[in-house]
Amino acid sequence: MPSIPRDLRYTTDHEWLTIGDDVSVAGVTAIAAEALGDVVYLDLPEVGTTLRAGEPCGEIESTKAVSELYAPADGVVVEVNAEVVAEPGLLNAEPYGRGWLLRLRITGAPDLLDAHAYAALVGAEVEELR
Repeated sequence: MPSIPRDLRYTTDHEWLTIGDDVSVAGVTAIAAEALGDVVYLDLPEVGTTLRAGEPCGEIESTKAVSELYAPADGVVVEVNAEVVAEPGLLNAEPYGRGWLLRLRITGAPDLLDAHAYAALVGAEVEELR
């Protein structure tokens, strides 16, 4: 099972979020990417879209199924990762790196899990910082 990066925050729907001063980055966890199988298509919200935490905001299509993407926090989309839209396999290969999905300007305090709480939820190990 993939490890969980310590410096991110997580939802119970398997999305991750950086907590930045102005803009946060969101993506799907390695555990979710592994469960999805090979991702072949992403439908992400447009820049300027207002998101509500926990509500569907896009779709991820893999060779196994089509899954909804849920907003990790209330906010406004300020950037969509065009690279991962053009090459959806990056979500599988680098879910915490080049496979990020959205940059959000957070408008409300998100209710997120820390790495240890998410790891306990999914039965994984927290990746220690090097």
